[in-house]
This record gives sequence, structure tokens and C-alpha cells, in this order.
Amino acid sequence: MSNIQLIIEERAASIGQFMVGRLLPFRQKRMIGPFSFIDHMGPTKLSERENLDVLAHPHIGLSTLTYLFEGSIMHRDSLGSALEIKPGEVNWMTAGRGIVHSEKTPEYLRHSDKILHGLQIWVALPKELEQMEPSFVHVAKEHLPTWQEGNTRFTLIAGKAFGRESAVPVYSPLYMIEVKSQEKTVLSLEDQLYGESGIYILEGALTDDENTFGPKQLLVAKDQSLCTFTMEAHTTIYIFGGEPFPEERYINWNFVSSDKALIEKAKEDWKNQLFDKIKGEENEFVPYPSLTNK
Repeated sequence: MSNIQLIIEERAASIGQFMVGRLLPFRQKRMIGPFSFIDHMGPTKLSERENLDVLAHPHIGLSTLTYLFEGSIMHRDSLGSALEIKPGEVNWMTAGRGIVHSEKTPEYLRHSDKILHGLQIWVALPKELEQMEPSFVHVAKEHLPTWQEGNTRFTLIAGKAFGRESAVPVYSPLYMIEVKSQEKTVLSLEDQLYGESGIYILEGALTDDENTFGPKQLLVAKDQSLCTFTMEAHTTIYIFGGEPFPEERYINWNFVSSDKALIEKAKEDWKNQLFDKIKGEENEFVPYPSLTNK
């Protein structure tokens, strides 16, 4: 773990209805490989009178990856997709030139108590694909490579790593891996990864000879070699990264692009409601904020 360059603590951020823990972007590290945005959502308890209602909003220049630990979200988008995501599954939505989607509590859960907990992630597209046609893919958990090494269980959520490949159709060299330890174990990742790498600790702890790292910390490696470290019993981590892009990416609200002009056009198109709409939700949308971080 001596190869750790930066430790990023979760920072509270509002997504309208409740707070999330924001990990990326960070002022000292805007991206890790192609990963440009990571929110730890929850665990949030919602009463029978509370529901997730993220209204229609747009994206360009990225793919979104939603991965739940608990709870359920109903996804709808301007392509006509309407699908519920449950724990262990992957929603992979590629915005390309532009897409609109909403995320809500499914109807059958709206009048009962529930918990929502998971990760919401943005993966920037390569420059030559930033204007590709939008698409949506749902991958069931049984289609994700899962394997056991001793008391440690691995799931390759997206990309390629450890000689395996996920069914999620990514557009650049990357990986997102879930690792769960039942008992204290030593994990060596040297020569297993590539590009830039980071480890997010969901629960439990990682240790080396001198340091202990705990939940809600994102450890950023100096290079792809995360070397050898100890996972304490009942620890869950997420390792992600990949090859960085040669060009800078700009982020403005829900838009990501290597070209500021494309972001400006998307802003104006959304303000004038020129994006395609979600069927049945034509009059529901999140307005472009008057102030936004770039």
C-alpha cells in the first residue's frame, strides 16, 4: 500500500432529495482512468411517504453505471427503455450525443418503507465516440464474471481484468471489480491491472505495515500497481480504473465532453427543451441550474 498517492474522503453532496457521498471529481484528482464521477448513494432509509424521484435530466459524452447494494430503482429514458434495477445488476446507459433519463422508486414500493444504497458512476467516452448514438444495456448479476480465491470473492462488474471480461459493453480499456473478504486475507494485485487505479472501501478495512484505511475512503494509486495489502475480515472494496484519455474532460452539470462547445450546445438545447423526451414524462424535468460547477 506504499504506492498510495492520495486518499479521498467522501464529501457530502445533495442530489435534491437526499445527501450522497461524493468521491469524484476531486480538486486534486478529477478522473481515475476514464471514471469521471462517483457517488456513494446511501444507505438511506425512505419511509412510506418518501420516494426517490429524480426527474428527467440529460447527459452527453459519457456512460452511466448504476450498481445497487440494497433497494431498487426504476429507470426510464428517451430511447423507450423502462427497467427496474436491483442489487448486483448493472444499468449501463451511454449518452453519446444526448440522452434523457429519470430514476424513481418503483410503483410497488412507493407506499412502504425501503432502503436505497449503491454506487452511481460516470465513465467518460473516448473523444471519437462522444457523439455516438445513445444506448442502454441492462446486465443481470448472473452474467457478471464471479470467482472465489480462498476466502475472497471477486466480481468483475465492468471491463477486463484478471483474464476475464464483463458483459457490460464498455468503450475504452477499464475495469470495475468488487472484492469481498470473509476472513482476514492478503491480496496481491501486482501486474493484474493497467492504467490508473483506485480502491473504494465500502466496509471493513485495509491495512499495510504502517497504516489502516477504513470505510468511505478512496485510495488512489501512484500507478496501476496496487501491490500487496491485507483485507480484514468482512471487508468489501471496489477497484476501478483503466487507461486515461490524452485530452482533458470538462464537466458542467450532467454534461461531460472534451469540447466545451458541445457542452454549451447541450446547455442551450436543454434550456429550450430540444432533447428527446421520455414517453409519459414529457412535462417532468429538472431545469438547468442557474449556478453549476465546471
